[in-house]
Amino acid sequence: MKTVRKAILFLFLLAPGFLIGQVLDKEQLIKDITYLSSPKLEGRATLSEGNRLAQSYIAERFHDLELTSQFQDFIQYFTMKGGRRTQDQQNPANIIGFIPGSETDTLILVMAHYDHLGTKGKDIFLGADDNASGTAALLAFAAHFSQHRPKHSYLFAALDAEELGLLGSKALLADFPFPLDLVKVVVNMDMISRSETNRLYAVGSRHYPQLKKYLLPIKENSSIDLYLGNDGGTGEKDWSNASDHGPFHAKSIPFIYFGVDDHEDYHKPTDSVDRIDPDFYTKATELILQVLLQIERDIL
Repeated sequence: MKTVRKAILFLFLLAPGFLIGQVLDKEQLIKDITYLSSPKLEGRATLSEGNRLAQSYIAERFHDLELTSQFQDFIQYFTMKGGRRTQDQQNPANIIGFIPGSETDTLILVMAHYDHLGTKGKDIFLGADDNASGTAALLAFAAHFSQHRPKHSYLFAALDAEELGLLGSKALLADFPFPLDLVKVVVNMDMISRSETNRLYAVGSRHYPQLKKYLLPIKENSSIDLYLGNDGGTGEKDWSNASDHGPFHAKSIPFIYFGVDDHEDYHKPTDSVDRIDPDFYTKATELILQVLLQIERDIL
């Protein structure tokens, strides 16, 4: 009987969507969030030198992972009005990486904004949780799928100028490199590295109930509290348009937004890497990867 149980467990662990032998590189994850929120980048304000250093870092990581792109050197320049791109390096820039699917042209869009608030006087707004955390997770997912080619295509978008009014997201939507009807789900991450309540929110399933089939199996087996909500239900906050998923939601493109509650360091110079919770952060990142793998398995 024990042999049968072991055989069943072994088959379960090998099932698609279960992380075995495919865990994230936690050391690289922490290395990425540490660099992106370091004082050297001076808060990554749009058009600043620190912002350009972040662009270069992300583009180099995409290059090293052998991602391709529909944009030269992975960079999608755009105007401050969020319009179509120009080849002016004085403009904001999204960093776009692509992994083609092995079986379909179906597209999963993974996003996180890398810009933050910059400096004010002697203060540097480091933006570790907001949103070096989401950007480093995006790089981790790009690394995973570069090593384990997905059956569906993935577009990884590190977005600029979110803090100025979701301009990078609006620009990506205006200059999207594929027909929008190929995008089956948008996964956006904005602040995922700390939570006093051990809770990570997954926003969007009230608007798009079909997304629950990707989230509920992960919620049931998670060591952190994956809460489906904050999308305008009765008595809840509404984060349906709170970050870069908003413009895509306006086009009725299904989205899942992962984030945590605002904390005492939100939009303050004290949002530094020493204030994140590495254990929660790695578990949250692994959880989101589990959701992506669930999408891989179940999407039509």
